Amino acid sequence: MLNRLRTLFGPAPSGPLPAIPPGERVYAVGDIHGRLDLFEAAIAAIEADDAACRPAQTTVILLGDLIDRGPDSAGVIAAARAWGERRAVRILLGNHEEMLLRALDSDEVMRHFLRFGGRETVLSYLAEPDLYHRAELAEARALMEAAIPADDLEFIRSFEDTIAVGDYLFVHAGIDPETPLDAQRTGDLRWIREPFLSHPGSFGPVVVHGHTITDKPHIRHNRIGLDTGAYRSGRLTALGLQGTARWLIEAQDLDGIISASTRDLA
Repeated sequence: MLNRLRTLFGPAPSGPLPAIPPGERVYAVGDIHGRLDLFEAAIAAIEADDAACRPAQTTVILLGDLIDRGPDSAGVIAAARAWGERRAVRILLGNHEEMLLRALDSDEVMRHFLRFGGRETVLSYLAEPDLYHRAELAEARALMEAAIPADDLEFIRSFEDTIAVGDYLFVHAGIDPETPLDAQRTGDLRWIREPFLSHPGSFGPVVVHGHTITDKPHIRHNRIGLDTGAYRSGRLTALGLQGTARWLIEAQDLDGIISASTRDLA
């Protein structure tokens, strides 16, 4: 049975605790990057956690970068689609999904995409990986376009830029602190690091994001970073939110044994 730990984590020095609206519950999942094994463990843990809680309107938010770098991007996309058929799952478009979509029309972007993890995505869709290894760049792009089902591409194109729930704003990378929330550039939403990460002031809502890898979830009064580098660390982190309560669910690969647990935010 999951060890259910709940923590009220401090707000900014003054002001009320950020909250999810009454009757709602949210789970936000950090960057998956092709780690289907960890994603499946996180799905099971979130479903168990949700079932153990009082009934609520539950929404799952995937923070983007489902693909690239890890071994099974195709499987992650299939699992996300299937999960969305069973419950409310909303997905943000990460910079890696953006690169995939742009690579379909550009050899230059395709070269960049392959260099930063896209190779693993292409291979996960190919029935004959040797074809990729013998291909020139334009041929690799044609192979990718032929191998990825049109339904998967349309699914990825449906991903969102921002999601707001209560006092929280969910984005892939972050926001520009100098730009109003309703005027944010999509490039910043998917790619920004600074000046977002070091900004000391309030953003208005608490921003929940991925994109920037940290050894453990990065909890600040104005933002929560959930990218714990699943593809290289073997840790996929999710955040649970209800009312003013916050808790973490982590799927972890320990020497090939996949497990999941809840733990304190501290």
